[in-house]
Amino acid sequence: MSQPANSETVRDSISRKGNKPNFVVIYTDDQGYADLGCYGSADLKTPHLDAIARSGVRFTNWYSSSPVCSPSRASLLTGCYPHRVGIPQILGGARGTQGLSCRHMTLARALKILGYRTGIFGKWHLGVAREFGPNAHGFDEFFGFLAGCVDYYSHLYYYQMAGGVNPVHDLWHNDKEVWHNGEYLTELLTDKAVDFIRRTDEPFFLYVPFNAPHYPMHAPKKYLDRFPDLKPDRRIMAAMVAAVDDGVGRIVNALKEKGVYDDTVIFFSSDNGPSCENRNWLDGTMDPYYGGSAGMFRGHKGCVFEGGIRVPAILSWPKHIPANLECHKVGSMMDVFPTFMELAGVPDQYKVDGSSILAMVLEGADSPHKDLFWEYDGQFAVRHGKWKLVLNSRLSFDPSFREECQLADLEADPAERVNLKDEHPQLVKELKSTVEEWYAITCEK
Repeated sequence: MSQPANSETVRDSISRKGNKPNFVVIYTDDQGYADLGCYGSADLKTPHLDAIARSGVRFTNWYSSSPVCSPSRASLLTGCYPHRVGIPQILGGARGTQGLSCRHMTLARALKILGYRTGIFGKWHLGVAREFGPNAHGFDEFFGFLAGCVDYYSHLYYYQMAGGVNPVHDLWHNDKEVWHNGEYLTELLTDKAVDFIRRTDEPFFLYVPFNAPHYPMHAPKKYLDRFPDLKPDRRIMAAMVAAVDDGVGRIVNALKEKGVYDDTVIFFSSDNGPSCENRNWLDGTMDPYYGGSAGMFRGHKGCVFEGGIRVPAILSWPKHIPANLECHKVGSMMDVFPTFMELAGVPDQYKVDGSSILAMVLEGADSPHKDLFWEYDGQFAVRHGKWKLVLNSRLSFDPSFREECQLADLEADPAERVNLKDEHPQLVKELKSTVEEWYAITCEK
């Protein structure tokens, strides 16, 4: 980190009764680590997200709790490992019968108890039945879709048609189906988020999980025209991210117009690494899609190499977090819940797997994580300091690739290109045992 800040004024401020900051979480879908200007992209333009990064802290070792959508979102909202809350895999389509149980506390419900107005505008993907929906989990207002993806203009879910499932319209305002046929969804979600800010006078929690740049790859011509020299797959990615970035700019402007920007905590991240699924790019081939980028990191969405789980992350609170900070210590999506609880003045109120990163950001303290763990679809990983062990790894675009055991020194080899398992057999044994113990505990009912 650049220069550790003195946190005494922050702790004093948040301890005073009635001094409640607003909270905004902006979450993108399948956006790679290197798909922002402030993370090194030379061809994508993200001036508004870059400005948020300059206003606060940019994390370089931030991890999603899963390489895919549903479990990542479950972890963000509960502060727990996905297995702990029963969401280890991607949830089913628009007629699924599984979801996040209401016995698990969510960030929205916890803040609502404290008097916050809560709203979500975007992708839910934690259960389509009413008992699993956003309104059942503490959100006063929901506008968006419930399943994993929709067409950006018709808002139809049709990605299981090959299995005999008919298209399903999936756009809702609370529990009422609404129709906005022909309106570009990224802009529509921004409209609703901005309107929520303008008409909310009490402290609020605003969650904006954009579905971009998840497939299908759709963007209006005005965004495509900004990138005339890019190859088609990268051009559509750049256009979709630009639409999100413009939306972020509008949200920030609404906060400033309302006079609450300086005392609003903004967290931005992506749910997992970039997708290389061929259905991103409907060109009639089975070739991988390379529109998104994880930069130097190996892997992508769906795998537990760094490219699938290390994601961009930004935290801004202009009133208290100094500008232009970089934090190179390890953080996790599970940490958002306890961090927001501390900033709301009620630390340690809920038992979660994450930890507040306030001291890490403001005081230069060490990461609260001795170990971080992942499991997805039979793949396992643990990060222990500079070491990372990956078990049963694979790359979806290369079915022939399967690595039973890989040990990497992430300080020397962040791209995980060199397997050190034979040089450190005892460390491999210890870390494997740690993974097995973690998995057994977190899967307990």
